[in-house]
Amino acid sequence: MPREPQPGWSSERFSQGYVADYKPFVFVDGEGVRCSLYVSGCLFACEGCFNEATWSFRYGSAYTDELEDRILADLAHESVQGLSLLGGEPFLNTGVCLRLVRRVRERFGRSKDVWCWSGFTLEELRGGSQDKRDLLAGLDVLVDGRFEIARRDLTLPFRGSTNQRVLSVPASLAAGSAVPWSPARETRRSA
Repeated sequence: MPREPQPGWSSERFSQGYVADYKPFVFVDGEGVRCSLYVSGCLFACEGCFNEATWSFRYGSAYTDELEDRILADLAHESVQGLSLLGGEPFLNTGVCLRLVRRVRERFGRSKDVWCWSGFTLEELRGGSQDKRDLLAGLDVLVDGRFEIARRDLTLPFRGSTNQRVLSVPASLAAGSAVPWSPARETRRSA
């Protein structure tokens, strides 16, 4: 049975600073060529989760300065569109994710986009703890909502169940409500 972690819970309460995996130059975790960081630890325990091993906050290895430097070097490649944060649950690992996103923004500004998958909804994150609001503000695209096996649809781009949304974070924050992401809107925004 899925659990319901509260959006107000701080990353410091759970995160051990571990990552399950890092995959550079992938094509499946968002639009374009991506560098994907899979953080360890998730409290949602969604039935049918594709990455159940990452539920443990001690799975994988510790996040290091060397890994962070490698990610930034890989992101600098001209063919890479951006960074993807997956898990596990990135918003229960904001110590790792915020640190990386801040460095990405310092080095690349908005020339590299940042996508994130979360079991939390946009609305939960907007009302969540400060670390969650800070990470949310650094994102371009949020795929939100718990995976629901009863609503599974493997034909959907970038998500696994029909309740999940692919949202433009800057547009959603500006509007005060969820705004769907579309490649055309994001191209106009960055032009």
